[in-house]
Amino acid sequence: MIEVRILKPSDDRTRFRSGNTDLDRFFVRYAGQNQFRHHIGITYVAIENNSIKGFATVSPSHIEIDQLPASRIKRLPRYPLPILRLARLAVDYSAQGRSIGSLLLRAVFKLASEMGEKFGCVGVVVDAKPHSISFYERYGFIKLQILEGNLGDRPEPTPMFLSLGSIPEK
Repeated sequence: MIEVRILKPSDDRTRFRSGNTDLDRFFVRYAGQNQFRHHIGITYVAIENNSIKGFATVSPSHIEIDQLPASRIKRLPRYPLPILRLARLAVDYSAQGRSIGSLLLRAVFKLASEMGEKFGCVGVVVDAKPHSISFYERYGFIKLQILEGNLGDRPEPTPMFLSLGSIPEK
């Protein structure tokens, strides 16, 4: 059975390998300090047999209304809107193809819904890597307009949005 819970300081992250060097480096080196020292993001882990099979890092953020498609901005105020940002999501190579990414994404949806009830949240935003766009589209995420900036020599992520009201039941 797989359990999704908040990362603990005692969790061994050193064996995690997703096949993506940047995600693996973040998880091993920075997820703990971002959560426990800097308080800038919380990482949730999927645990099976005391082994980390995947992780998702989230933080509260905001989105400018100009980034949303015209069909989504009706009746919304013209100031930054609160969102839950899915900063990173990865599944260990040994567990890929077992719907652990989907399990973690559903946990993120639950957090966004709770945030909406307690503090305000219009939806979830993710900066999807090119190979992940279709994964997020299956859940109803839509591409957002990029207002500024680029990463130079790195592949451009695609910002994607899913409104709280569009979160799938399952």
